Amino acid sequence: MNHPILITGGTGALGRHLVPLLAARDVRVLSRRPGNGRLVGDLDTGAGLAVAARGARTIVHCASSLRGDDVARTRTLISAADAGAHLLYVSIVGVDRHPLRYYRAKYACERLIESCGLPHTILRATQFHEQIVRMLRVLTRLPVAPVLAGTGFQPIDSAEVAARLAELALGEPAGRAADLGGPEVQPFTGLARTFLRAYGLRRPVLPVRVPGPAGDAFRRGVHLAPDRRVGRRTFAEFLAGRPAARS
Repeated sequence: MNHPILITGGTGALGRHLVPLLAARDVRVLSRRPGNGRLVGDLDTGAGLAVAARGARTIVHCASSLRGDDVARTRTLISAADAGAHLLYVSIVGVDRHPLRYYRAKYACERLIESCGLPHTILRATQFHEQIVRMLRVLTRLPVAPVLAGTGFQPIDSAEVAARLAELALGEPAGRAADLGGPEVQPFTGLARTFLRAYGLRRPVLPVRVPGPAGDAFRRGVHLAPDRRVGRRTFAEFLAGRPAARS
């Protein structure tokens, strides 16, 4: 039976790849703004969620924000879900061991989902290519590009994560699914130089040692999955496919 699938964050970097993969199903895309194929709903206030979630046998929770309260939003979503609905949550590798505030919030969401009583699947992935690009866009605005010293990242293509999410959404609840990591673990300095070359920018790259628990966690690589290099598209290949990088 073609049970409805509700997707939060369906217009974001991950959701825009996921929605077409499930197009043969009855897909509902939750959005604050109206649009083609969207259901208007607000995770902050709960407005519209009861209607959006009604009858959905699978809910893929991709929505996330650095500024908002992800834990409260997840709790609101859980309260709107039908009994027995499969809740599929997208998280980040290492959130259970990293003191960064955003990571702690993601881990709190995981624990909330695990204890809510709904069948669930939690998929952790390393950073998306788009996230590394956003970081480097900010850092390379300066005459000298400061980057985290002694820190590697393992970016993965969001389309590859979406493909795995689609498989999980159509399958049975799996609890903690195997982590997804990108094809390469690279020093942040190397990623920065790859970014600068792709966009034709000239900046010295300055490694900066960030003090404190968060800096230490990044240097220890708790956000990496070196044994799960399942991604195929490298950061350089991702950049080469972006129009601004080719011009």
